[in-house]
Amino acid sequence: MNSTKNKIKLFQKLIDLIDNIREKCPWDREQTFNSLSHLTVEETYELFDSIVNNKNDEIKEELGDLLMHVILYSKIASEKKLFDISDVIETIVNKIIFRHPHVFGNIKIDSSDEVKKIWETSKLKESNSTHKSVLSGVPKSLPSIIKAHRIQEKAAGIGFEWETKENVWKKVEEELDELKKEVRNGNKSFMEKEFGDVIFSLINYARFLKINPELSIQKTNKKFIDRFQFMEKIAIENNEELINLNLDKMEEYWKLSKIKYH
Repeated sequence: MNSTKNKIKLFQKLIDLIDNIREKCPWDREQTFNSLSHLTVEETYELFDSIVNNKNDEIKEELGDLLMHVILYSKIASEKKLFDISDVIETIVNKIIFRHPHVFGNIKIDSSDEVKKIWETSKLKESNSTHKSVLSGVPKSLPSIIKAHRIQEKAAGIGFEWETKENVWKKVEEELDELKKEVRNGNKSFMEKEFGDVIFSLINYARFLKINPELSIQKTNKKFIDRFQFMEKIAIENNEELINLNLDKMEEYWKLSKIKYH
């Protein structure tokens, strides 16, 4: 690990590099907040993929890419005389201190749930609006599973919460029964609504189990892909094409793939 002095030196070197490419590279010189935004989203998902796949070297690399974006955004802002990287750092430093009175103040707490409540109430105090919603900080463009999880976390942060995971599971079962009813009735619009309620309640249950629902589904997606591609590989090795196999043969290969990727 680098010393504090060397970390500061490296950070300054990165800032200087961004300044340099912003001046001398045609592509970097043309970038704006808008042109970079979709690339930042892509980099964030690449980091998420690395985390899902538990690849530490890739996590390190993707974190570097995101850090570069932060500094480049700050450089663009400084050229417009809006703010610079020092302002960005100062803002987050002040925010961290304000939202952690149990660390930097006199408040005493005993659990992470109390920390979440302090965090959400602190965020409301930061707003100039007296009518700001607890949920207003959830980005509209978040993927649905992550968005549902964040909505539930924020509501729970101010005490709007189930008491036990058993009660949450009862809610899951209730929503499943309502979905089954609408399936029997054959009303697609109501089926869609109830299906959404089932997913929302399952995400809530995952939260009570301390499971990240987005990470869970990503791992399931990866597992399915690995198993399916293994089936394709077996078929090729047997001079077959998966598309030409009957369901029984596919099931045989699927069982083999489950042994390899469990």
